[in-house]
Amino acid sequence: MIVKDAAYTPWAFLNEFRGIAFKGLWPTLPEMFRITLSRYGERSCFTIYEPDRISLTYRESFHIISALARWLHSQGIHQGDTVAVSGKNSPEWAIAYLGILFAGAIVVPIDYQLKNEEIDLLLRTAKAKILFVDEEKYPFFMSNPGALTGIVSLKKGISPYLYELDGPEANIEEAEEMDIAAILFTSGTTGVPKGVMLTHRNLVSDCYLAQGNLTVLHTDVFYALLPIHHSYTMLAVFIEGISTGAEVVFGKRMVTKAILKDLKEAKITMLLGVPMLFNKLLAGILRGLKAKGPMVYGLISVLMGLSGLIKKICKVNPGKKLFGAVLRQASLSTLRICICGGGPLAPSIFKKYNQLGLDFIQGYGLTETSPIINLNPVEHYKETSVGKIIPQVDMKVLNPDERGIGEIIVKGPMIMKGYYQMPKETAAAFTQDGYLKTGDLGYLDSEQYLYLTGRAKNMIVTGGGKNVYPEEIENEFQLFEEIEQILVRGFVLDQKMKSEGIEALVYPSADFFKNLQDTASSEAKESISRRINQIIAEVNQRLLPYQRIEKTTILDEPMEMTTTKKIKRERLGLAPLPGA
Repeated sequence: MIVKDAAYTPWAFLNEFRGIAFKGLWPTLPEMFRITLSRYGERSCFTIYEPDRISLTYRESFHIISALARWLHSQGIHQGDTVAVSGKNSPEWAIAYLGILFAGAIVVPIDYQLKNEEIDLLLRTAKAKILFVDEEKYPFFMSNPGALTGIVSLKKGISPYLYELDGPEANIEEAEEMDIAAILFTSGTTGVPKGVMLTHRNLVSDCYLAQGNLTVLHTDVFYALLPIHHSYTMLAVFIEGISTGAEVVFGKRMVTKAILKDLKEAKITMLLGVPMLFNKLLAGILRGLKAKGPMVYGLISVLMGLSGLIKKICKVNPGKKLFGAVLRQASLSTLRICICGGGPLAPSIFKKYNQLGLDFIQGYGLTETSPIINLNPVEHYKETSVGKIIPQVDMKVLNPDERGIGEIIVKGPMIMKGYYQMPKETAAAFTQDGYLKTGDLGYLDSEQYLYLTGRAKNMIVTGGGKNVYPEEIENEFQLFEEIEQILVRGFVLDQKMKSEGIEALVYPSADFFKNLQDTASSEAKESISRRINQIIAEVNQRLLPYQRIEKTTILDEPMEMTTTKKIKRERLGLAPLPGA
């Protein structure tokens, strides 16, 4: 555990470069990369295992980025133009992203899992001139370029390939601090695409200010596993890594075996993931411990509880030594910090990771906030909180109820410029005094830690007039391996009174119930239904009476999810009651 001086700020070193490498309050992303280059030029920057290790140093990366920027300039790309990148996580993706910015242009990262027609809509909406794209989508866009003036492959062997591009020396006009750096289309967008405009100041300030609650070292090795087009991985892994001279290792598959192989071979120190990933990793560890028998598992459970208590009270971490063998077997022994974001995590899971000796923390933010605005400090974490407000963020609770719960609103240098070419939607996203309305409900404690209760649009109003937050209930199911997905929603009890009951949609875990596949269909379904209902009854006993699930629907097909593994509620027709 690293102890920081109270007067220390991780961005203080920028003063050495102010007026030399940059002029503004914060450097732009290209200026930030050059500063890191001057400090750690020979360190590994971008790495991938395919299966052997392929790595670029910061100096080698800069050489390719600069060449790509010159090529873009030679193709007529200038300051303020939009250029898109869509592909799986890779060094090529990162080079394309930075090359676009070095050319003075605006980068438009697009989810590669979208259908070609959906990507095409986003390209047209953003008025992108050039597209960097993976090999499987390359033929489609070559034959259907639309308004694109150029299409570049992110895969070697397909021409033009971005590593092979260069252009003549040119006086490239780069963007300034307050200019737009990226336009990010939020997941789950329906109808007219909504592009979040983030400036260089938004992204760079958020990157450094987040380090006020989290120490990042130039010796760290980040794992870019979640889709990098998403603001969470883009900022908290990719940009955070290059701000400090750390190494960024790109994971290509969300498959447990491949993940564990990368963690071990790359000696990952910083693992950022979503609840689903951490739930599966922990379930695997606990399954292995239980296999040792009830006496051994009972002893380990007692030691875990003691380890967590010592860590919490004495600020000493005995778990790394106590459970070193367990962590090594799970390929987690090199991890310095785990960060969970992108959705709520059950406090019980948060607690177990810390008990095992891992510095495990939660964060919170939105694409519109670049995204980090809360982060749990390792030295003073709270399992039930999504984190302490990071420096320079002004956060308030709007119209709090009797529990202190209200909509979270924020101001700060990381708050978006607005929605691309959507002035009405932009105006609606802010209060009259300039705070961004997050749409999330929660409360703050006396130490400025945030506790989330759910999304405002998902809130259920019961027949007794109580407000119920589905996410709080869903959290209670995260350690049940029998459940792959659960979504809690309201169903109409009384249309006239606009009151709702509570329903759970459950998709059972195929892995857990695979032993039932040979059973007759009706018997298997009955067995699954019986076990799911037992779990619902068990959880109901822990909930307050007005929070209890009254109706359970077991699904035959999984619910559609975003690339950060959140269920797309809007695809299920989860609209509020009429007039609500």
